[in-house]
Amino acid sequence: MECFDLYDVHRNKTGKVLERGSKVPEGCYRLVVHVCVFGSDGRMLIQKRQPFKSGWSGMWDITAGGSALAGDSSQQAASRELMEEVGIEHSLEGMRPAMTIYFDGGFNDIYTINMDVDIDSLQLQKTEVEQVKWASEEEILEMLKNKEFVLYKTSFISLLFFLRNHNGAFTHKDPTKNASK
Repeated sequence: MECFDLYDVHRNKTGKVLERGSKVPEGCYRLVVHVCVFGSDGRMLIQKRQPFKSGWSGMWDITAGGSALAGDSSQQAASRELMEEVGIEHSLEGMRPAMTIYFDGGFNDIYTINMDVDIDSLQLQKTEVEQVKWASEEEILEMLKNKEFVLYKTSFISLLFFLRNHNGAFTHKDPTKNASK
């Protein structure tokens, strides 16, 4: 039985846990994580969900993701999901998410990693992942249009590609600030 920590609106643990499949109580939140791996050529490593998997069966998705288990930090959960689903061992300790998206009943921390990976050497989690491949932003947007990719908003996919090489929303330092001060 998998259990998830419950948080308050400020992301403080409440000391309560939730069993998988149970409804998140009003005023509580759970933690979900996603990891997007980008190669040096700018393409994202994507996974195809198994056809027997409930929810988005047989559709392509971003590199890895899932719920944080009770006791996991966001970084631990992201590292675990990356290893479990696609066989990439990479510590995210000390790394902040590229962004957090809030949804009814939870927080979704999204990490972006730049690394080249030989997909032929990956150990895929057969209960979750059918196959992986590299895809450009344009290819993913086309897959979205054809309903072959999990139905994220197109702006979300574009934002992921933008965030792979940026730290924050600004493209340049503030020119009104004197660098010598």
